[in-house]
Amino acid sequence: MKSLHRPDLYSWSSFNPARNIDFNGFAWIRPEGNILIDPVALSNHDWNHLQSLGGVVWIVLTNSDHVRSAKEIIDQTYAKLAGPAAEKATFPIKCDRWLSDGEELVPGLKTIELQGSKTPGELALLLEDTTLITGDLIRAHKAGSLTILPDEKLVNRAEAVAAVRRLAELTQVEAVLVGDGWPVFRDGSDRLKELVAIL
Repeated sequence: MKSLHRPDLYSWSSFNPARNIDFNGFAWIRPEGNILIDPVALSNHDWNHLQSLGGVVWIVLTNSDHVRSAKEIIDQTYAKLAGPAAEKATFPIKCDRWLSDGEELVPGLKTIELQGSKTPGELALLLEDTTLITGDLIRAHKAGSLTILPDEKLVNRAEAVAAVRRLAELTQVEAVLVGDGWPVFRDGSDRLKELVAIL
């Protein structure tokens, strides 16, 4: 796994040729138990690295299209799973907890619901006010700048734009870690404002 901008954060990726971007999984390493977000498949190297850091106790999925390798990891670790409450009736995998807007899975990891994306109530996660982790709606196909899903993938563009505007109001965000594409490690709040300006 790759070290990120904080010593307690790691990521690993799988390249998607159709979209020409990486799909990313993230790990928050904490004394109380590690949390994975939208995990893609782990290589043997990444799996051993994760085990050396204490394994995993929770997996958070931002939306039903990001189930990825969660089930396989759960089968091997007995980690618990959290998903978006708005998809509770149709979610493709059993969750131990459903997350709604404003909730904290654990102290310091706040849930933000994003409306208008391709799935109901897609989650973004705000880690200790300074790191924003996104699933599908906000992505980065080019290093250093953010974008959103194309219009044809959105359920409601106006709601999606409003969701991005809400995130752009988070003035302390330094990093934006996207599930799809290139993470932004500095001036994340500015990059979100730039995104709003072009929508």
